[in-house]
Amino acid sequence: MLSIVATPIGNLEDITYRAVRILSEADAILCEDTRTSSNLLNHYSIRRPLVSFHAHSSPAKIEVIISRLLAGEHLAIISDAGTPGISDPLYALLGRAIEA
Repeated sequence: MLSIVATPIGNLEDITYRAVRILSEADAILCEDTRTSSNLLNHYSIRRPLVSFHAHSSPAKIEVIISRLLAGEHLAIISDAGTPGISDPLYALLGRAIEA
């Protein structure tokens, strides 16, 4: 399962309980910048593996992510701020996930 999770823009406390729960329960979290995402996750004591996924990620990396999803892993994807898919590399991954 792939969960698309919106993150706060500016204030770390502007996040939903559901988003915190999903991030806490995911097998891994896909993020644009692991350093930026770590600030948010540390604020909520969320300790999940982070996987860098950004505009320069290769098609091979997308295939690895798809393989993990097909194997039954629950992956969450977040952007540096806001909702993934607005101005980040989510489109290529979603297109491939829909095909799979």
